[in-house]
Amino acid sequence: MNAAAATLVPFDHQQSAHCESGVISSLLRHNGLDISEPMAFGISAGLGYAYLPFLKFGGLPLFAYRMPPGWIIRGLTKRLGVEMHMQTFREPAEGTRALDRNLAAGRAVGIQTSAYWLSYFPPDMRFHFNAHNLVVYGKRDDQYLISDPVIDILVECEAGALQKARFTRGVLAPKGLLYYPSRMPAKPDLRSAARKGILFTTGMMMHVPVPIIGTRGVRLVARKIRKLDPRQEAHNKLLLGHIVRMQEEIGTGGAGFRFLYASFLQEAAVLLDKPSLGALADRLTDVGDEWRRFALHAAKMCKGRMDMDYGMLADQLMHCAAGEESIYRELRAEVK
Repeated sequence: MNAAAATLVPFDHQQSAHCESGVISSLLRHNGLDISEPMAFGISAGLGYAYLPFLKFGGLPLFAYRMPPGWIIRGLTKRLGVEMHMQTFREPAEGTRALDRNLAAGRAVGIQTSAYWLSYFPPDMRFHFNAHNLVVYGKRDDQYLISDPVIDILVECEAGALQKARFTRGVLAPKGLLYYPSRMPAKPDLRSAARKGILFTTGMMMHVPVPIIGTRGVRLVARKIRKLDPRQEAHNKLLLGHIVRMQEEIGTGGAGFRFLYASFLQEAAVLLDKPSLGALADRLTDVGDEWRRFALHAAKMCKGRMDMDYGMLADQLMHCAAGEESIYRELRAEVK
């Protein structure tokens, strides 16, 4: 190998629970701010829930368990006073040149991609999701060196494949998005940022006056499941299977985001000197376990390993909604 063909930015790779929170926390640590992924997720107010029947994913309604892609980066950096350089491109070649220039300048950068075209993903793990974030920290000949937060080791991606992943079309098309911190605050106020993040999340989950958002949205989906027509079992299985995939396979999953937020609350209990937040974290972990049980039961029913019981599934979702609402109400009162 010709050493002159290699560009390498020293970068500390850490596997994360979720790509966006993992990338932005890694980039901030790389630039001198020691912040964990759970703290980044909590400050950004990344937790959420939405039932969006007017948006289709594979012909079925969209169910979201977090805020929209890009929210975590924008919310976190805004509350911490970090200035971010964010750039998209019209032409793939222009985006590739910009990436190479940043690497040559000694800068690791975050990029948005389609997971489907990343060559290091095994074929059976690829799916069309255009908001997968990762860090590029170097280039060796025709291979980009990548820190992908959902993988436990550093990986490489052929230049042509990465360009295709950055410039794929469709919903949430990345348009070659490239980003990095351009200015870091001298003394970011993590306490204030964490408090603001908590107030936003609890307000959004309980008080948005729209029935498809927050805990009201969870209850609405529960009622719809309860009313499913048993004579339409084939369609019902498609819907339930879709809900399970959206909850457990797309991104970090519904329960996974609850576990991540619970970890944030454990850190926030120390940061804000409020030990009661630790107990709320334990309760939110229990709710996450109930989300997982709901997914397990729904999957078994779809596969014929359990009798179809729409009432039981609806009751489980109602339990999740009640548990989360109780936690958010107490959490909001603690930090106000």
